[in-house]
Amino acid sequence: MTPPPAQGSPEEYGRVPALRPAEGDEVTGVMAEVSAIGPYFAISTETAERAGPVWRPLTELHTDVGALRAWTGHVGRRLGTGETRVAASILFQGLAARLWSPVVGAVAARGLLVDLAPADLHWRPVESGPVPLWTARPTGWEVAGPDRAAAPAYRTVMTGLLEPLALAVQEVTKIAPRLLWGNAASALAGTLPAIACERPDIVPRAASLIRELLALGVLEGTGDLAEAAPGHHSFVRRSCCLYYRLPGGGMCGDCALPAPKARHGQGA
Repeated sequence: MTPPPAQGSPEEYGRVPALRPAEGDEVTGVMAEVSAIGPYFAISTETAERAGPVWRPLTELHTDVGALRAWTGHVGRRLGTGETRVAASILFQGLAARLWSPVVGAVAARGLLVDLAPADLHWRPVESGPVPLWTARPTGWEVAGPDRAAAPAYRTVMTGLLEPLALAVQEVTKIAPRLLWGNAASALAGTLPAIACERPDIVPRAASLIRELLALGVLEGTGDLAEAAPGHHSFVRRSCCLYYRLPGGGMCGDCALPAPKARHGQGA
């Protein structure tokens, strides 16, 4: 099995002794199990989707600035904002949530790192809600535990998918990289509420993976994940996603804007 494309060699992209290729049927089964957590965790593996003309390569949003600008405009109109950077911020965070959720869920549920190879991952435009995803070749690796999964998971999601998307977003509009990394961290921590609701048994492993990831690369220093009581986590980011600038937007649960005392008890 070939790891997702990277800017360096395959070895740089997470092929380490802690990982073993998983059987295709096992990967498909785990992805189906994880999709039951919620729509953000679902990635279709149906071979019938291959012929669907509506599916587009996810890499289109990395490489085609026109396509990304058009989708950003759609998001802005849906949200009722004419500020491109606000729409781009929300778009980026939504895609980050779609990419992190199945990865965190599969590692926590079955010790399997889903391979989200950019070349095999497709998306489909929708009017609203989570962007549907489909993979042409569901593959993955067996991992020994969250501590062993963090580095390759980071390279799969951040290096392979979100960092190229962030560069493209910055061609569409002026937006700070730190804001986008905060969005990625918020989306990552945001997987915990859904997991806690549907699969409380795997919350400790999910939280452990998230803590490891938040200490890596551009995610380091983006926010703080706390556990006030066993199984009850909160996250406070250190940058603003600009959601408050939407009509009736208000502040998010992990918002960086309130005073420290007001933040207590907020988050994931």
